Amino acid sequence: MADHIHMLVKIPPKISVSSFMGYLKGKSSLMIFDEHANLKYNYGNRHFWSEGYYVSTVGLNKKAVQNYIRNQELEDQIADKKSIKEYKDPFTGK
Repeated sequence: MADHIHMLVKIPPKISVSSFMGYLKGKSSLMIFDEHANLKYNYGNRHFWSEGYYVSTVGLNKKAVQNYIRNQELEDQIADKKSIKEYKDPFTGK
């Protein structure tokens, strides 16, 4: 997605969610800055990710969550098309 990421990950019980997210965000931002050096100018303070995150357990709904993640972009595109209003220029009528 353009402004957020959906991931389905399995974290061992001995690792806390906050530790995992800190590691994930830290390492991924370093990798992104190494791969795309021009982003350093936009994110000079090297805070690529936002501070927060949302976590939920999956349990028996793993397949439903996987399908949601796979189809999220398509569902957002469909929703965007429904919300687009026809534009008519008031001066030309076109």
